[in-house]
Amino acid sequence: MPHIRPITDLRNTTEISELCHKQDEPIFITKNGYGDLVVMSIETYERQLALVDVYKKLAEAEKQIAEGQPLLEGEAVFKRLRDKYANK
Repeated sequence: MPHIRPITDLRNTTEISELCHKQDEPIFITKNGYGDLVVMSIETYERQLALVDVYKKLAEAEKQIAEGQPLLEGEAVFKRLRDKYANK
């Protein structure tokens, strides 16, 4: 369930910071009863960015499959990566 707080609560930065880290999800800030800001910990933000990146890559892969691009063998890809990076 989303955590919603009025903008006046931002005066107590320590409480908001602790809440962001404890909730481990964004906190929605309202102004005059309407959504205005989203506040979250850096860890939550980075996790959200990583998730968006995964979804973006999955959408790209699905598009490539739909366009008939050939699939790569997983073992061959991992071998190429190991050969390229494991020897450095």
